Amino acid sequence: MPSPPPSLPTIAVDLRALVPTITGIGVYTRSLLLALAARGNFRFVGMAHRPPRGAEELQEAGIALEHHGAPLGVIWQQLKLPRRLAKGDIDLFWSPLITLPLRCPVPAVATVHDLTVLLYPEAHTLKVRASLLPFLRPSFEGARRLVTISEATARDLAFHFPQCAEEIRVVYPGIDPEFRPGERAEIAATRRELKAPEGYILYAGTVEPRKNLGRLLDAWTALKSEDPQMPPLVLAGPHGWGSERLARRIQSLAPEGVIAVGRVERERLVRIFQAARIFVYPSLYEGFGFPAAEALACGVPVITSDSSSLPEVVGDAGLLVDPEDSGAIAGRIRYLLDHPDKAVDLAARGIAQAARFRWDRAAAEMEEVFSQALG
Repeated sequence: MPSPPPSLPTIAVDLRALVPTITGIGVYTRSLLLALAARGNFRFVGMAHRPPRGAEELQEAGIALEHHGAPLGVIWQQLKLPRRLAKGDIDLFWSPLITLPLRCPVPAVATVHDLTVLLYPEAHTLKVRASLLPFLRPSFEGARRLVTISEATARDLAFHFPQCAEEIRVVYPGIDPEFRPGERAEIAATRRELKAPEGYILYAGTVEPRKNLGRLLDAWTALKSEDPQMPPLVLAGPHGWGSERLARRIQSLAPEGVIAVGRVERERLVRIFQAARIFVYPSLYEGFGFPAAEALACGVPVITSDSSSLPEVVGDAGLLVDPEDSGAIAGRIRYLLDHPDKAVDLAARGIAQAARFRWDRAAAEMEEVFSQALG
């Protein structure tokens, strides 16, 4: 795709979420940026301290790329990036990574995915806290617009930073199109591969304390003790910070039927979603909860927390539960296993609910935000 003409407004984009590996914010950044570039109404320049993953795909979409060597992303953000933005060829800066340079020489927009670093600092490493906490207030106060990915995060942001309430806009993200119901033969093959021919209960996401996996394990082991035929529990995702004790427990439960597949390639992750009987996501706090939305899109019944953004993401297409009550989590799982008609109904509702979250819609709404910030 050819680059847009230089007469279009030029937006610099912080691409550190694509360095060195792509996590949830990286998927958001890449997918939304590609959708924005496809509309052709702005010129985009992606910037980072090192070359981003997926550079060829971005360049083919007409996105210019620059990287300016720095040992740490935060050093690049605060020292090198402002000098680059001040050269006169950039009209707006967009950070999908919550914070901005303290001295940003152009109008700026920041996406605030969540406020976990403020609300649950113990869930983050010292390095992450040091790179984010000092910059939150000046970033929010310096931004022309603050984009949140859910109403729940918008409320949190307005509560903790009321001086910024007028600048907040909610733009729901999309769900990548590969998350869709699977073919029957593919589902059977994935279940055979995981040695779970009758299906399994799935959790997908990082293995870390905030995701509340301990209570999911409590719920599953209680069900297993009552019913030896309980479907296996599959855990898909990398181990995060503070997960050592949880990792040992997961390993000890492997003989009972807990299957930890770790970090998997995206294509395989989609297949694992599609072949699940139930998806359980008991996270204590989410800015959006992509895994729950992706399960909906795959036509898998979802059980998730009744807190933060998750109720608005699943709507009436999921079963909500108190994430701090392992007995309630077990009860919801048992209910869906015992009522397949309800599971089928939730699966159909889930596909319809997931259709609300589209990258083309998000891109159109982001363009409105950019125009407001430039105005």
